[in-house]
Amino acid sequence: MKSVYGKVVGSVVSTQKDKSLIGRKLMIVQPVDSKGNPSRAEEVAADSVGAGVGEYVLIVRGAGARLANHTETSVRDVVDCAIVGIIDQFDKQ
Repeated sequence: MKSVYGKVVGSVVSTQKDKSLIGRKLMIVQPVDSKGNPSRAEEVAADSVGAGVGEYVLIVRGAGARLANHTETSVRDVVDCAIVGIIDQFDKQ
């Protein structure tokens, strides 16, 4: 599972969605490098840790994202990107 840095820049409200997304907070995340510079296009991520707008986060994609909110692997989930951690600070030498 590869984690990527990102900054939460907004949220998504969706009244009609797949049942696996019901009750989940969807956030707009701008992937960034360790200096905070944008590194690719924004994407929507399911938030599993309670992140807020303006926070730096760790995101995962694919199978890691689908498993972020489930302990059971047989659950059908359409998530392809999930927030799995909030970054307190970057320490790079």
